Parts: sequence; C-alpha cells; structure tokens
Amino acid sequence: MKKIVLILAIVLIGATSQNLLKAQVIDGAYVKKTTVDRKPAPLSIIREADVLWSKTVWRIVDLREKSNQHLYYPVRDMQGRNNLFNTLIKGIEDKRITAFDASRTDNEFNEPITFNQVKQQFGDSVRVIKVTDINTGNDRDSIVQSELPVADVKQIEIKEVWYFDKQKSTLQVRILGICPIRVYKKDPKDSTFVRKRLFWVYYPEIRPLLAKRENMNDMNEARSLSFDDIFLARKFDGYIVKEENIYNNRSIEEYATGEYAFKESERIKNSIFDFEQDLWEY
Repeated sequence: MKKIVLILAIVLIGATSQNLLKAQVIDGAYVKKTTVDRKPAPLSIIREADVLWSKTVWRIVDLREKSNQHLYYPVRDMQGRNNLFNTLIKGIEDKRITAFDASRTDNEFNEPITFNQVKQQFGDSVRVIKVTDINTGNDRDSIVQSELPVADVKQIEIKEVWYFDKQKSTLQVRILGICPIRVYKKDPKDSTFVRKRLFWVYYPEIRPLLAKRENMNDMNEARSLSFDDIFLARKFDGYIVKEENIYNNRSIEEYATGEYAFKESERIKNSIFDFEQDLWEY
C-alpha cells in the first residue's frame, strides 16, 4: 500500500513539474495579453437625419503591394500570428463568423454558406498520391486532404459607404464587408491569371474576431495593431472598381478598360472628397 502511495506521489510531482515547466516557457520577454483580451472600440451611432450625402463603393486592395503586405504575411501560423485570410477562414471553420455567397450581385450578405462550401471555392480539396504498403511492398493509391492554397489569396475586395455627417460636419466612412480574392493560374503552362471571389464576410460581425488578432508592426513589436485597428485607421491602399449606380450597379470594367478604367476610378475617388470641399467657402 505504501509503495502504491509513493508511486502516485512521484507521478503527481513529475506531472506538476512538467506543467510548471510548460507554464514558464514564454516565447518573449513577457506574456502578451493586450490584443488577446481586446474588444472592438464602439463606433458612434449614425442618425439617418444627420446623413446629408452618401456613396457606396467597392475597392480592390492588392496584398502584393508593399503598403498592404502586412495583411498578406505570414501565410502560415507563426508564433501565434496569422494573416488576414487565415484569420477569416479559421473563424468560419469555428463558426464564429458567417461567410456569404460571393456570386451574389444584388446583396452580398443575403445567402450564408458553410465552411465546406467555402473550401469548394478552391476546387478539389483532395488529391491522390502513391504510397508503398509496408506489409506487401506494393504501391497503392491513397487519398489525402489538400491544404487550402492560402498564398493564392492575393487580393481582397472591400465594400464601404462614405457619408457626410452634418452633425459633426465631417466626411466619414464605414466598411461593410470584405471579400478575399484568389489569383491563380488554371494551367501552369498558361501565363493568364484567373481572379475568383471566394466569399463575403460582414465587417460589423467580424470585428470582435479581428480585434483579438495581432498584426505585426515591423518598426516596434511592442506596439502592434490588431486587424480591426488597421481597417479603422485605413492603413491600406486600394483602388475603386465600382460605385452604386442606376445601371444595376455595373462595375467600371463593364464600360471602361485600361487607362480609361484607371481614370474613372480616380474620378469616383475625387468626387467623394470634392463633395466635402465644395461645402466650404474660403
């Protein structure tokens, strides 16, 4: 009986020592809790009577550009950090946020889709490989689950509404949704790239998730921002591809190409800021 008690005591002491050792291992000088425990900052309430003017636009943000690469890297989990797309896809898998069908043009947030439907947007998620049976030595086919090609998600589309608040006398903007876009080659021998919208997420719903995900600040790791901070502070660069219009919300590429499309995008952008400037007299 005494031997049994002694053995149990040794096992408990060993397990406790291992737990203490694990608890003492910190990948850094201190435990980071600020971002993990952070909640999204509440936004001011907008009264319809205070909105003097508004315009809804869709904007493409290319994650390959230097000003946007903090949203693209790292493409895999690294020291608890992930990029924007991995954060969204994990939230959808855990059912913390809702994905919506990206093929809808009348309402981006009207038709929810499941995580399996999101994976189907990448095509076949399984592949067959040859493995050798250790018992017989013969080759056989084995079906394995393919990883999602996260590195292919090189753009995002943002739906946002600009409005002039006459109560504050300022031009404001609210992000409504985000849509990851996969840019890839269907045929490795072909030089043509294909752009495919994967899914939409409703930004007010995903803010609690983004507020808890840290984005690395390469100038000062102690003052890293969350993804929510980045979008609220508009620390990204993009170009307008569509504005809400009477022509079934047609995009710029439907009536302009090349240099004319770029000029049309700039015209829409300037019209937003010119409205505010035209309200003042100097």
